[in-house]
Amino acid sequence: MSLSARLTFLGSLLVALFFGSFLLGRYPVPPQDVVSLLLESLGGSSAAVDDTMRTVVVHVRLPRILGAILVGGALSVSGAAYQNLFKNPLVSPGILGVSAGASFGAAMGMLASLGWSSIQAAAFALGLFAVGCAFLIGRLVGRDSLVVLVLGGMVVSALFQAFLSLIKFVADPINTLPAITFWLMGGLSRVSLEDIRASLLPVLLPLGAFWVLRWPLHALSTGEEEAATLGVPVKTLRFAVILGSTLLTAVSVSISGIIGWVGLLVPHMARALVGPSFPALLPASFLLGGAFLLLVDNLCRTLFAAEIPLGILTSLVGAPFFLVLLTRARKEWGKC
Repeated sequence: MSLSARLTFLGSLLVALFFGSFLLGRYPVPPQDVVSLLLESLGGSSAAVDDTMRTVVVHVRLPRILGAILVGGALSVSGAAYQNLFKNPLVSPGILGVSAGASFGAAMGMLASLGWSSIQAAAFALGLFAVGCAFLIGRLVGRDSLVVLVLGGMVVSALFQAFLSLIKFVADPINTLPAITFWLMGGLSRVSLEDIRASLLPVLLPLGAFWVLRWPLHALSTGEEEAATLGVPVKTLRFAVILGSTLLTAVSVSISGIIGWVGLLVPHMARALVGPSFPALLPASFLLGGAFLLLVDNLCRTLFAAEIPLGILTSLVGAPFFLVLLTRARKEWGKC
């Protein structure tokens, strides 16, 4: 099967899951009403449906479905870009502390009883701040090295995790602490169309930049010295990858909370389908990531009477896969 055929398959799978997700849930919605309401939301003629169905489709399921595609695609592309940069298949989007910083920001907003949009803004801002701290640690050490940058990310993550634990310790155990705990489990139940609109630009800008830089990024996967001999501005490109991946991850965490494993799992799945070439891996990761998270979210809200937090189910899938990765890595280490 050719590359274009494989990408077409992934796109078709995502489209099928998109429309199929509207039909899942406790409130039954006929397919023709889904199409009519989607056309209405795009500026078409008014659909002849009752207000309850319009609310369920347009204001409940549509934001959640779009959120799953946006978050899944963003985390997957971020993970693929980091794995390409660090040349390490076990790298995830939170390696430089963005997830820990965003978690602290959200918890701090909940402790201060801020509104939901302010909590999301705090999570986004602290996620960016955490990665900035990791960069600053690298500068203070005085070495322009990816290893030092990763070590700085580990230090920042540990600090923000400690701050998060402190907030959980002093939080009201009746209201605030359960809210923080539930947010940390990840979920899309509170996503609104306003959240999707606000997130489009911070997601589309890094995606567009990665697409423009797809061939230099492919050269970077061979190693920094080899890329430099080909005329690739390695330091500038490294900064662009980290900035773009940080934006994608911070936006995702601010929308959905902490959802682990997607940025680690999906790039490997995409690589198995389309190969290691970054120009092919980029669209494949986004399409497969959106489809994967949308499928898992459908399971979360339909398997049981009570909704399962999204991060729990992604972890249940991700942990066994991680063991497989470790097994393969051990075999490679044995050859060295």
